[in-house]
Amino acid sequence: MLLTEWQMAAHLAAALGLGAVIGLERQWRARMAGLRTNALVAGGAALFVLLSQYGFLSAVSEVNYDGSRVAAQIVSGIGFLGAGVIMRDGMSVRGLNTAATLWCSAAVGCLAGTGLFVLALCGTAGVVGANLLLRPLGRRLDREPRGGAEVATDYRFEAVCLEAEEAHIRHRLVDALGRPGYQLRSIRSQDGPEPGRVTVSALLTAEGEGGRALEEAVSNLSLDPPPAFGRGDPLSRRSAGRSCRSRPADPGSPT
Repeated sequence: MLLTEWQMAAHLAAALGLGAVIGLERQWRARMAGLRTNALVAGGAALFVLLSQYGFLSAVSEVNYDGSRVAAQIVSGIGFLGAGVIMRDGMSVRGLNTAATLWCSAAVGCLAGTGLFVLALCGTAGVVGANLLLRPLGRRLDREPRGGAEVATDYRFEAVCLEAEEAHIRHRLVDALGRPGYQLRSIRSQDGPEPGRVTVSALLTAEGEGGRALEEAVSNLSLDPPPAFGRGDPLSRRSAGRSCRSRPADPGSPT
């Protein structure tokens, strides 16, 4: 059954609306791909589906035309778009969930473009529900001990150093904290409390009583200067402007 232009416009509007609903959750969490991006992805997918269905009707009788080929390329195109929101920061990788959400937005747009509104609405509800409900569930499962295993504790390590020391500190952090019984979950850098200084933060999980071993790793890191600096005080590093400390991480610490 051929659709009128107004019916096609309704399909496009539905795709844009459902994509915006998915993007609301991303926008609320201040993610890179938010309201507009998800709406545009869903709307673009719907346009390509409509193009594949009705854009080449005049050529169907002359060539062997398969309209599904255009829609199939949407998956590849969204793959490149999703790769743009995935970033690696040291040991941590960000943007995987946002990329998966964009992929789902494209699928919802394809469903709306073909007129499968009920399925598109169910897909939208599933994506939003997964982002809202599975996030706290996943964090809770990460912190629960498994089958007699020792209780795991999250620790946050912070080192304030000169900008020239940043690469050295990050390298030494991986060496010092990457030991058996520890799981280094993320490491990142940000501007320090004073100009010319950088704060390097690491979040790791230790099984059992790992606080003493962690303090030993912190002391060793503080005592190990880069070649450009002389040795200073064990924990303050006043001569090079470095300070290191570790503490149990807050329950809501980002990963």
